[in-house]
Amino acid sequence: MGERTEERRDVPEAAGGNRLVKGPGILLVWLYGVMSVGSVSRSVYEVATKFAHAPLPYSLSMVAAVVYCFITYTLVRGGETARRAALVCCAAELVGVLAVGTWTLADPGAFPDSSVWSEYGMGYLFIPVLLPVTGIAWLRRTRAA
Repeated sequence: MGERTEERRDVPEAAGGNRLVKGPGILLVWLYGVMSVGSVSRSVYEVATKFAHAPLPYSLSMVAAVVYCFITYTLVRGGETARRAALVCCAAELVGVLAVGTWTLADPGAFPDSSVWSEYGMGYLFIPVLLPVTGIAWLRRTRAA
């Protein structure tokens, strides 16, 4: 029986791929995991109980939850394709945090209630604005040679 000699470019470290959860990456996964749980819990509650009061911030909190969950998944999965996907998502997250943060300061009337990214994540100790910057730095550092 013939052995497969094809190489996969996107495999987790256990199979020889690029591992993202090492060193500072462990803390990054932990923080993204905490933000995933927090933002999913918050957005599900808000959408289920008071969506009509402030649909924009509650929808944005749901978007943040999806972004955090996806980045957590890609960091844990590892591999070059996952690293690139996480990098793009971290960049999009940073743009979102900066846009929503600026919007909440420029037009507070549009936000009768806050979202995860309101005021650059002030309600979350500014972790939402610091996390993508840290994530981008780590993902660039772990780029395959």
